[in-house]
Amino acid sequence: MTLTVRGRIVCATHVIDDAVISVDGERIADVRATGEWAARQPDSMVPPFSGTVLPGLVDIHVHGGNGSRFDTTDARDARAAARFHHSRGSTTVVASVVTGPVDEMVAQITTLRELAADGTIGGIHAEGPFLSSARCGAQDPRWLRDPDPGQTERLLAAADGHLRVMTIAPELPGYDIVAQRLREAGTVVALGHSDADYSCFLRELRPDGPARLVTHLANAMPPLHHRGPGPVAAALVAAAAGQVVVELIGDGVHVDPGFAALAFATATGNVALITDAMSAAGMVDGKYQLGAIPVTLRDGVARVADGSLAGGTATLLECLAWAVNAADVALTDAVLAATTVPARAAGLSGIGDLRTDGFADLLIVDDNLQLRRVLRRGQWLR
Repeated sequence: MTLTVRGRIVCATHVIDDAVISVDGERIADVRATGEWAARQPDSMVPPFSGTVLPGLVDIHVHGGNGSRFDTTDARDARAAARFHHSRGSTTVVASVVTGPVDEMVAQITTLRELAADGTIGGIHAEGPFLSSARCGAQDPRWLRDPDPGQTERLLAAADGHLRVMTIAPELPGYDIVAQRLREAGTVVALGHSDADYSCFLRELRPDGPARLVTHLANAMPPLHHRGPGPVAAALVAAAAGQVVVELIGDGVHVDPGFAALAFATATGNVALITDAMSAAGMVDGKYQLGAIPVTLRDGVARVADGSLAGGTATLLECLAWAVNAADVALTDAVLAATTVPARAAGLSGIGDLRTDGFADLLIVDDNLQLRRVLRRGQWLR
């Protein structure tokens, strides 16, 4: 049976003010202007106008939500975290694990590969352990280490082809060997949690280099300065040239709206909105966990004991709305940054747009970008 959804359709490259999406099973069968749809099916009742229809959102950097975590060996808990984000409009999530003992990371990734294999998550992101101790943020500094080929092989084997992204600091000894191995394995190399200078960071973002993504731009790296531009400037230069995608946490806490406006003005089409959400997303103030690190949520902001931010607590739709309303980003650019761009950056196909033969992932929002309904793989979640 074909399901139909009518509304203002925001696609990757254009907007159709009034169109009908036809869904057959898990896939989109057709996207057509309502007048044309009605002319082709004169005996069918035109479906009611439902609001603005966006592609299912794609969050490529998320640690958990609603009290559940991805850095776990409890598959039920990880599935609960995925379901929470699915129901809030992020129909595809790449589950992130943080730095810990390599045996623990292997066990967590082994658990998550089951979810990746059955389509619950879009893949796995290893945020660590090859990160700078000077820019560890909420990562556990006890387990940070230089890039190690043997440990890399263990993580790749545990993921069994589902390690979509790995974040590494490019200034660390051994980066070149590990980054090249990840590239050969089909894993996207992301630069982040780095204390590198401008030249080092830009060099590793060269067109023939292995890195194609920058992890949460401006967070866990030296700040932008006119006499020491650092990795922030290098990332924006590379993104403006189309060489790399930069992640941006659009929760109104991690970056100022003015910085978000700068990133979009510099590199529209190469900015990926992310949540970096942890288990406290969707929860009340209290005590939570990120890896082995205790986290306190107060007034909706998650921090570790030293005051460092400990991931986000927003949903990706809330980040998209913040980009539009606070940073004055055009709706089409913000939607692109929450759908097509992250899907491309993580090497995910069939998602991130509303087009024939793509997965039937969509959400319906009102004029204020408040969520009404979510369709994932052709099934209504709400």
